[in-house]
Amino acid sequence: MNYISTRGDKSPKRFCDILLEGLAPDGGLYLPERYPSVDGTTLSRWRDIYHQQGYAELAFEILSLYIDDIPADDLRALCAKTYTAEVFGTGEIVPLRHLENNLWLEALSNGPTLAFKDMAMQLLGNLFEYELARRGEELNILGATSGDTGSAAEYAMRGKKGVRVFMTSPAGRMSPFQQAQMFSLMDDNIFNIAVDGVFDDCQDMVKAVSNDLDFKRQYKIGTVNSINWARLLAQVVYYFAGYFQATETQDQKVSFCVPSGNFGNVCAGHVARMMGLPVAKLVVATNENDVLDEFFKTGVYRVRASADTHETSSPSMDISKASNFERFIFDLLGRDGARVKALFGDALARDGKFDLSQHPAFNDMRLRYGFESGKSTHADRLATIKDSYLRHGMMIDTHTADGVKVALAHTHAGVPMIVLETALPIKFAETIVQATGVEPGRPARFVGIENLPRRVTAMAAEVSAIKQFIAEKCA
Repeated sequence: MNYISTRGDKSPKRFCDILLEGLAPDGGLYLPERYPSVDGTTLSRWRDIYHQQGYAELAFEILSLYIDDIPADDLRALCAKTYTAEVFGTGEIVPLRHLENNLWLEALSNGPTLAFKDMAMQLLGNLFEYELARRGEELNILGATSGDTGSAAEYAMRGKKGVRVFMTSPAGRMSPFQQAQMFSLMDDNIFNIAVDGVFDDCQDMVKAVSNDLDFKRQYKIGTVNSINWARLLAQVVYYFAGYFQATETQDQKVSFCVPSGNFGNVCAGHVARMMGLPVAKLVVATNENDVLDEFFKTGVYRVRASADTHETSSPSMDISKASNFERFIFDLLGRDGARVKALFGDALARDGKFDLSQHPAFNDMRLRYGFESGKSTHADRLATIKDSYLRHGMMIDTHTADGVKVALAHTHAGVPMIVLETALPIKFAETIVQATGVEPGRPARFVGIENLPRRVTAMAAEVSAIKQFIAEKCA
């Protein structure tokens, strides 16, 4: 399997090359030359594998379609090492929980940092360590987080040989629990950087460094954000696992509703659907930062300036530049790399937006790709959390609440609607208490985490500053 850039560079790359590289040299994102096609016979076989052999073996089956430069036995061992009941709390790894009628939650937040990012990041950590050891190299991971990516990456990479993590985050914009998870880590290979700005400023810094090819190569810069294909690929697996739990035969369809900020999580659903997973709808749920909802309703993709990015009670979705969206637009426009480069490389920089409302591909987008969207506000969030707790005895976090609220407006009889859970409620305790009057429970290992000593570096939103910091720590 070879990989190409969304911006036109078709120089074939293998999986392990793009694993360590992150962004393509032309500034684009990597995608496979083609999506493997999965038929009903394969789905039936995979259903049996998931129910009889478990999630790790299902992960191996799916990943092996995309990864052919790691020996099969090694890849199977990496999956088995990653997806264990000890790490994720249950042998099912991603159990479905019934909420009401035809609405289900897929529990993705039982990993080490209590967020769905663990599902991919734990595998990524093991892949990095494996490939770096095989090459005898080191890697400096530069990332940006609005809340959960950072802690998931740091917990996955802490103590890993040959890996350093430089994680930027918007100063003061994460929940106290999220901050504590990251900033309390004292591992020598972990560096936290609080940036004076919003998430998009952090993401812009990461992209700027990644686009400086000389610096990137000198300091061996890699990424763990969902711009890294390996992370998105790992997320494809739980769409299949959710489907196998919600259905009995391959003739049935399901829909997914996905709380979305950077478009990585729902993009994995798009990949699963392109492979042949019987998905009726992929519903994108946004918060007040509704750049994605606006596009799916109007065809206009309009990024917001930092000053216009709302600070909300679902902070991991406070994003107005959805990096992974480029992958979907690449598919939508018939994989026209030159056109994608003109939109994401030129139009956004010049105008801050692009308009596909009159493009034929946009007009048949829902039928061809199944995308729909909706928006949730703070008031919606509180009402959904309260309703879920009072009527169903189920406490959900703020981002999952956004998903439930939007999902309820897009359900259809006979088609299970699966909402992807994003985090456990304790990560956003203040809002949960506001909605329910009840303090959410927390795993014993996180008791008192907010009171632990912290190690974090404050920094202006300047590319030169992060480059200097990396150079100093790598000296």
